Parts: sequence; structure tokens; C-alpha cells
Amino acid sequence: MDLQLERKRVLVTGSTAGIGHAIARLLAAEGAAVVVNGRTEARVAEAVRGIAEAVPGAAVSGVAADLSTAEGPRRLVRALPEADILINNAGIFEPKPFEEISDADWLRFFETNVMSGIRLARHYLPGMRARNWGRIIFVSSESGIQIPPEMIHYGMTKAAQIAVARGLAEATAGTSICKSMRSKSGPLRREV
Repeated sequence: MDLQLERKRVLVTGSTAGIGHAIARLLAAEGAAVVVNGRTEARVAEAVRGIAEAVPGAAVSGVAADLSTAEGPRRLVRALPEADILINNAGIFEPKPFEEISDADWLRFFETNVMSGIRLARHYLPGMRARNWGRIIFVSSESGIQIPPEMIHYGMTKAAQIAVARGLAEATAGTSICKSMRSKSGPLRREV
């Protein structure tokens, strides 16, 4: 399948392992210029090396930036001022009884899982609008709809990601940034 991603600049946050790493590797195989992101230089270098070995000739680089802080996204966009595709995958989770979730925990989860994506989308969206092409994807989960009782703070952030993605889809409706998904019975959803 040709996803027509040749030379598209793609940023995948939280991509040194797991789902993010798999996404970055797949997009590199499709010919995209992929930027891997993680918190440490060592993990980023290891992920870049792994993708380069798995996909000979891949255009892959990396930026270490801790997206749980406001400075992390600023550092990342200084290193990568433009992106055609932003995949907000960075996130944290932990099981914890609701009564034990402190204000600091709620804020840490919101900063990491929600604000990181908002900060990056806010930066990259104007360039996508100017080029009349781009994609912003928030990797959420069913936990945004079916909130796990042992991870209510995590579920709240996943619901917030869904809301932000939906709002961006509405804000970019009718452009090449927002792509409506359809079935035979009508519209299903919009992708930003």
C-alpha cells in the first residue's frame, strides 16, 4: 500500500518503544522523514538506530525532549520547526485508587498526556494551514470512553485527547488538513 508519505515530515512523540516506535518504523518504511521523540538522548539514539537497521535507507532522526513540561515541546519545535504529520503518542499511566490520586498526580497526567499534544498542535497547525496539508493524530484509547476505575486520572486525559482531536477536526473542516471518513451509510468521523 502506498500511503503517499514520501518525504513528508512526521513527528511521533513517545516513540522510543511500544506503539510509538512501531508507528515510527512503519512510517519510515513508507518513505516519510520520521522524527523520533523520547525523554533521554540514549533512548532516542537507540530507537533511531533500531529503525535505521530495520528500514535501510530510512530518513529517521530524533529529538530528546521531556514533553511533561512546557519547556519540552519548546525544545522539540526549536529542533523541528515544521511538520506535515504530528502523532501525539507520548503518555503516562498508572493504576491508583481514586482516593489516593493527589492534585499533583492529576496535574502531572494532564500536562503529559494532554498539554504536550495541545502545545505541539498549536505550533504545527499554522504551517499545515499555510501548506493546506497536514495531519494531527492523538493516540487515545478506549479508556477515554470506558474509564477504568483503577485509572480515573488516566481516563480523564484520554477523554480530553478525544475532545481536542474532535475540536481540531471541526476547526479544520473543509480543508486538506481534515479528512472526513465515510462509509456507505454516511459520515463516520473526521480525522485531523
